Amino acid sequence: MVHYNQTRFDASFAALSDATRRGVLERLGRSDATVTDLAETFDMTLTGMKKHVDVLVRAGLVTTEKVGRVRTCKLGLSRLEEEMAWIDRYRQLWTARFDALDLVIEDLKHKEKTDGRSQGG
Repeated sequence: MVHYNQTRFDASFAALSDATRRGVLERLGRSDATVTDLAETFDMTLTGMKKHVDVLVRAGLVTTEKVGRVRTCKLGLSRLEEEMAWIDRYRQLWTARFDALDLVIEDLKHKEKTDGRSQGG
């Protein structure tokens, strides 16, 4: 069994749980932006955006650089590979379960059709 860095996982999933933070990541995927630009884009205060950025920084999803009074944000080094692998394990598990359920349903439909012929035919 693969062991994941639980603290990092918790930070990543907590960061991704908020729509604004996911939007910030999408925005930074297009180009770097200042905290001011992000605050304006998402129609929130600088303080509010700074809190969102701090959560993303702690998760390793965003880095910031301060030059003078301007703090620029860019995507961090975390590529979420471990998180995606964890999610994929569960996707595969559920896909297998749904495939098995499909087989049961098809078998029941076949039996129902066969029983209907033998009773009514």
